[in-house]
Amino acid sequence: MPTISMFYGILVAMMFRDNERHNLPHIHVRYAGEKASVAIEDGRVLAGSLPTKQMKMVQAWIEIHKDELFADWELALAGEEPFRIAPLQ
Repeated sequence: MPTISMFYGILVAMMFRDNERHNLPHIHVRYAGEKASVAIEDGRVLAGSLPTKQMKMVQAWIEIHKDELFADWELALAGEEPFRIAPLQ
C-alpha cells in the first residue's frame, strides 16, 4: 500500500491491485500508532480512529485534494500505483 502523502506525522496511503474488496473510494491513514480508513467523498471515518486534531487535518486535506484523490482511486482500480499528492501546509 503506497504512501500518497505525508504531513504533520500523518501518513496517507491508498491500496491498489485489490479492487475486488474495495468498493467505496477511501484512503488509509496512520498517525502515532493509530489507523483509520476515511471516505474520499465526505471524509467520514469508515473504520478505526485518529485523534480529533489529526482527523480534522485529514478531512481538510481530503476536501482540498478531492479531485486528485478520485483520480488516484481510478488508477488504483485499474491496478496502477496512485500518484503522490501534495501535503497539507
